[in-house]
Amino acid sequence: MTAIEAAASSVGVGLVPSPVQSEMEIEQAFAGFQAAGIGAVIAVPTAAVLRHRGQIIALAARHRLPAIYPYRFFAVEGGLMSYGTDMSNQFRQAALYIDRILKGEKPSDLPVQQPTKFELIINLTTAKALGLTPPTGLLVRADEVIE
Repeated sequence: MTAIEAAASSVGVGLVPSPVQSEMEIEQAFAGFQAAGIGAVIAVPTAAVLRHRGQIIALAARHRLPAIYPYRFFAVEGGLMSYGTDMSNQFRQAALYIDRILKGEKPSDLPVQQPTKFELIINLTTAKALGLTPPTGLLVRADEVIE
């Protein structure tokens, strides 16, 4: 069981995995969501999701499906919300590793690090367009609220 499946199961939510690669598969997936009465979308960070993010954001809006995305730029580009690692922080950490390697440290001697900073971004404009009012507690916890 994946972490997403375990989390969904713990709150009584069912998942319908829909791996996609092409624009046509994305269109078909969203048509299937509507036909099956799917209530929301979780976009996981795959190459196809990143490449076709504009289409995914537009289809979520057209089908009036709340969606959560893995990175800030999805919410900035019109997605409802994002929760994921702070990419700016990730790039800074990568630069520190490059600096250490260029100064002579062996890459194999460097510790493996996991992200420690995550950010929640909520796009209120999109929420209003979907007829949603995010709970105040969620808005207070958000790192950024786009209006």
